[in-house]
Amino acid sequence: MSLSDPIADMLTRIRNAGRVNKPHVKVAASKVCEGVASVLKEEGYILDYDRIDDGKQGILRIALKYTPDGAPVIHSIDRVSRPGCRVYKGKESLPEILGGLGICIVSTSRGIKSDKKCRAENVGGELICTVS
Repeated sequence: MSLSDPIADMLTRIRNAGRVNKPHVKVAASKVCEGVASVLKEEGYILDYDRIDDGKQGILRIALKYTPDGAPVIHSIDRVSRPGCRVYKGKESLPEILGGLGICIVSTSRGIKSDKKCRAENVGGELICTVS
């Protein structure tokens, strides 16, 4: 089965697994999804991720992170740029989520990065999603 938007599928699986307190979630692997998972790990929103080889495309297993009282660390994760309506932003116009407490994940010419790294490296790109 082919998906028209694998990134949205990944974000929805993470959102749904967090709501029912699953320890980890499995999504179809791709370079973009692995880049998004890498940024989520760097920023502390997930514990870890690893790639499982299944002889085809592969699977990403993402270990979700919860607070000590059992609430998910990711409160909201929303897709911004969609296949039908791409959203591009320069480094000066990247939005600040919750006054800097959340992050934007941006696909740049130098790879997938958080909005903080984009501002530091002076690059912009396609706004993939927002996380808070």
